[in-house]
Amino acid sequence: MIIRRRVPGRSAERRDPALPGGRARGRGLAVVALLLVAFNLRPAVTSLGPVLAEARSALGMSGAAAGLLTSVPALCFALVGVAAPRLSRRYGPSAVVAAGTAVVAVGLVLRPLAGGTVLFLALSALALAGIAVANVLLPVVVKQRFPDQVGRMTGLYSMALNLGAAVAAAATVPLSGAFGGDWRWGLGAWGVVAALAVPPWIVLARIRTADGAPRSASVPPPGPASGPGAGAGMTRSRTAWALAAYFGLQAGAAYVVIGWLPQMFRDAGLPAGTAGLLFAVTSLLGVPLSFALSALAGRLRRQSGIAVALGVFGLAGYAGLWGAPAAAPWVWAVLLGVANCSFPLALTMIGLRGRNSATVVRLSAFAQSTGYLLSIPVPFLVGALYERTDGWRVPLVFLAVLMVAQLVAGVLAGRDRSVG
Repeated sequence: MIIRRRVPGRSAERRDPALPGGRARGRGLAVVALLLVAFNLRPAVTSLGPVLAEARSALGMSGAAAGLLTSVPALCFALVGVAAPRLSRRYGPSAVVAAGTAVVAVGLVLRPLAGGTVLFLALSALALAGIAVANVLLPVVVKQRFPDQVGRMTGLYSMALNLGAAVAAAATVPLSGAFGGDWRWGLGAWGVVAALAVPPWIVLARIRTADGAPRSASVPPPGPASGPGAGAGMTRSRTAWALAAYFGLQAGAAYVVIGWLPQMFRDAGLPAGTAGLLFAVTSLLGVPLSFALSALAGRLRRQSGIAVALGVFGLAGYAGLWGAPAAAPWVWAVLLGVANCSFPLALTMIGLRGRNSATVVRLSAFAQSTGYLLSIPVPFLVGALYERTDGWRVPLVFLAVLMVAQLVAGVLAGRDRSVG
């Protein structure tokens, strides 16, 4: 009888993640799930650039359509991200991330099979819609499952995100070569990689959160604080607007680096290969720095000082490109790579500013959606100024002004204030 009573007890512990052992295993699975999905949040964007010429030729894609591809990510992130809180309330954050990741996988697998530009754009938008939902909800999952390690876990998945972006940019062409030089295989392979991230999230959706609440209770039902009108609460918060401004300005700067930095170095007389390596430096720096910076930010009550430091790095990088781009290009690339770590800082601050997971999901949706909308015009304005002035000095002055604004927004967002 004693043995029989102990065996069910142990079985119950395995089945009930709310018990200490089950909760620990749930945390371990959550770490794996976070890393896998974060790795797949950028290949949809960074894998396309290396084979864009081949894709355009095969699809008959115009220059205007190719230009539209650069704005689709921010547009999807802004428009689709606002749906995340409602979906999260109904199904739970982990279940929605699982579904979003599955959508990413389907979009990326089918995209290379498109026979025309319209379908290619539509499938790209489908994958990006799944990414948008995950973008908004990952800070919520961190808040729920690691409430005492927000900075550390945000840094960990930000590191995986940067790694995924860099690997996709570097490996798409070799993957295409491994399949006979067909760009479609190299591009579609990232859909298979995304599919690997789905199963852990399906399991995680059934595991209780760090506070022992079941999934159905992890996000409160719609009400005055979290219903359809909850966005109005965000619009009345100065901290929420500061976070949105900071997120949008750093995103705009990041899109400029992605789209224009190699051209800046090439216009300075550097070879195309060197310009590509310099751009890679800005991405790879984010792998270790994201973790260290977010872990540090999570230990501090105020993150304003970090925001100021990153802004100063960015201003120094722009100044170097303005004054002597070919004199010390590796220094300028490193400075801008450090400045780009404002992205994990923004995510960390979102997780820290919300009083609870319900507030974080609304704050994340508001800050990211509003921020991405603000970021959309930045690369276009930089390109227009470059074309109008036939050089990079005026665009760099414009970018420096935006960096000062980002610095100010970071000071306000980094204050020890709570939203909700």
